[in-house]
Amino acid sequence: MTDTNDIETTDSGTEDDSESPSQTGTTDRMADAILVASLEESTGKTAITLALAGIAREAGERVGYMKPKGTRLQSNVGKTLDADPLLAQELLGIEDDLQDLEPIVYSPTFVEQVIRGREEPAALRDRVEEAFTTLTADRDRLFVEGAGRYDRGALVDLTDPDVADLFDARAILIAPFSDPGDVDDVLIACEAFGDRLAGVVFNDVADAVYDQLETDVVPFLEGRGIDVLGVLPSERDLSGVTVADLADELGARLLVEEGTDAYVDRFAVGAMGGDSALRHFRRTRDAAVITGGDRADIHTAALEAPGVRCLILTGGHRPSGAILGQAAEKGLAILSVQTDTLTTVERAEDVVRSGRTQDEETVGRMESLLVDHAAVDAILE
Repeated sequence: MTDTNDIETTDSGTEDDSESPSQTGTTDRMADAILVASLEESTGKTAITLALAGIAREAGERVGYMKPKGTRLQSNVGKTLDADPLLAQELLGIEDDLQDLEPIVYSPTFVEQVIRGREEPAALRDRVEEAFTTLTADRDRLFVEGAGRYDRGALVDLTDPDVADLFDARAILIAPFSDPGDVDDVLIACEAFGDRLAGVVFNDVADAVYDQLETDVVPFLEGRGIDVLGVLPSERDLSGVTVADLADELGARLLVEEGTDAYVDRFAVGAMGGDSALRHFRRTRDAAVITGGDRADIHTAALEAPGVRCLILTGGHRPSGAILGQAAEKGLAILSVQTDTLTTVERAEDVVRSGRTQDEETVGRMESLLVDHAAVDAILE
């Protein structure tokens, strides 16, 4: 959980060291804060944050949740419709005001207001600090969920590293890994957090690179003084959305219903020629191809690529019967939407980013993964 937390610590020197605040009933103690930050969008940050909070809660701690900057928005204006605080309320049994759980709605409109000088960074920090004070009262630990990226919020001096400083929080960085070149980004992010960084958790690591990460990359990072607190393997039901969920969210019409239980976690836009498209599609996996409904050459290329899971046809066009027949035979779903290609791509990416798999079952499975593959005790120390 991310964002700005100003730490006001109270003098605990008069407390009896033999008893914890929860034993004595003391209510003036500030909770410890753990900030869960992300190297990039869609790394499983929400599930990991809530899973850690759940583990701490099961251990008897009084836990709270905060997401200082709401970034999972379903509209550009108005109040946030971010589902993360709502899920936290449900799973953690907390009843805090949503305005405290998510004091800043980091929408495009908000960003425009900041650039025009209509939002003052100092006032925003005060707002976040007040929410932090409210949420930490009479709690042992506050789990703070970061923004989609750890560096989001620089406009108002509230990046995740800024928030870690403000809340005196320990930071956990969630990172993906696909090849050794990713280490550059990890090192840059770790440097931004400095001494606040408790360590890195790699999530959704594919089998093909798992051994390389553990054998080569983890020792390299630890040699640079960066603790790797976990390497979580990829699990199909914890990433992406099913074609059926995607169709439902897009309001799409299913022209071919076979293959709707397949998972999609990325998109390819068919805007090139057929030959180029085929070469491109063959390099992708678990992808939905989004293209005009009148692009028969793209449809054919998508049907030939083993990593394509469905076709999303824009503009309300219907493909030829031959294409529909081939798709049905292959078990590849075809969806039809009325919107244009650009709008469809934006909406589809939103669906995957928001994660229809984000629910109690997902968080419960993430708890098991953390227990099995991460140093949970070190994270919660």
